[in-house]
Amino acid sequence: MMRQKWKAALAVTAIMGMTVLTACGGTAPTSSGQSAASKVEFPTKPISLIVPFAAGGGTDTTARALAKSAEKYLKQPVTVINKTGGGGSVGMTEGSNAKSDGYTVTVVTVELTTLSHLGLSPITHQSFKPVGMMNYEPAAITVRADSPWKTMKEFLDYAKANPGQVKLGNSGTGAIWHLAAAGLEKGTGTKFNHIPFEGAAPAITALLGGHVDAVPVSPPEVKAQVESGKLRTLAILDDKPAAVLPGVKTLKEETGIEFSYIGTWRGLGVPKDTPDEIVQQLSDGFMKAVEDEEFKDFMKKNGLTIMAKDAKSFGQHLKDNHDKFGKLIPELGLAKK
Repeated sequence: MMRQKWKAALAVTAIMGMTVLTACGGTAPTSSGQSAASKVEFPTKPISLIVPFAAGGGTDTTARALAKSAEKYLKQPVTVINKTGGGGSVGMTEGSNAKSDGYTVTVVTVELTTLSHLGLSPITHQSFKPVGMMNYEPAAITVRADSPWKTMKEFLDYAKANPGQVKLGNSGTGAIWHLAAAGLEKGTGTKFNHIPFEGAAPAITALLGGHVDAVPVSPPEVKAQVESGKLRTLAILDDKPAAVLPGVKTLKEETGIEFSYIGTWRGLGVPKDTPDEIVQQLSDGFMKAVEDEEFKDFMKKNGLTIMAKDAKSFGQHLKDNHDKFGKLIPELGLAKK
């Protein structure tokens, strides 16, 4: 009888909330049934969201809409701070160097995976831990409505027969739409005359004025002119059509040609030393915001495409982009010497 009582006493695992050894020598759970390690309480104060581009632009307005929705799920204010310059490198560098406590989140864009290869900044995707991705826009080959090319096949056939004659306006040498056009060249065996401008908007203006023959910018950037009948989009450089330009087929649908497409995207990152449990809570909150109806309505009204990727998927996306541009940029002769 005494032996049985002794064994029973050893089997008691907690008294007054204190953990004791069980008879088998292990550590028992507390009386609450939870592990001794408690969940990090986060966030407990406002979060800053660094936007590496100017107020009023597409990245800024998207970030502000997301921040507004995220406040519902993070239960704290999310304040947008614009830090411009260096093609996004200034803001992204400041964000990567912020305190690793989760209270400074940075909007990271495709430039994060190109700047280092171009020799313009040492910052890379490895400077951050990914939180999630909310947006992706493909390139769309667009010409004037009075252009002789009615289809993408006609456009490419002419470009192949007349190397370097088709003037393709882009958003700047080494910028994403220049790289998209270069990717099209590589994938189709064509050669264009690349004309750089200070952004997509002036390139589109040049197209409207007859100074270039086509532009490879995103569907939302040409939506208004296409709808007004001034421009015509020949194809979407992606594996699926763009909802903002209904009726426009993909390059593969038009020509049967398929290759590794290049587009622009927007996501979120925090300094690389941020604790994983905080990154996870940020990811949970912001990804819920991406699926929030208010944010969805904003994106739809502005012709922007939602592409949601959680922290893990976005991390793979960053690596894939970094590797892709690490090969393409040197091939174009744009890499740092």
